[in-house]
Amino acid sequence: MTDVANARCRAGWGIEGDRFYGYRPDYAGQVTFFAWEVYAEVKQVFGVPQLRPDAFRRNVVVAGLALNDLIGTRFTLGGVEFEGMSEAKPCHWMDRVVAPGAEPWLRGRGGLRARVHSDGELHRGPVELIAPGLLAFG
Repeated sequence: MTDVANARCRAGWGIEGDRFYGYRPDYAGQVTFFAWEVYAEVKQVFGVPQLRPDAFRRNVVVAGLALNDLIGTRFTLGGVEFEGMSEAKPCHWMDRVVAPGAEPWLRGRGGLRARVHSDGELHRGPVELIAPGLLAFG
């Protein structure tokens, strides 16, 4: 993965340039989100201050959002509509790139798998999250 300032999302396809772009129209992981707070905590808990956010193989890192609360919800982030499908469950790779024990520690905090429902571009920086009954900044 590459750290970029913006990402072009395409409805039913995912993020242009991503390895899963266009994988399947119904693919639940067209975009994956990860919480900045979990990233910061895992670096501290496992003593890996040099760990980069891209080690988790998630597309978009956000702050201030309860990602698991978005499972089963359509929401708009930065003008792009998504549907939260499931947790992005951690795998054995986490024990290798973070530290032994990272995979079980990340269970329930692995991020969010989502489908893209509208075309648009996500930009680095503060964006508004809009979901039924929910309004926050991330």
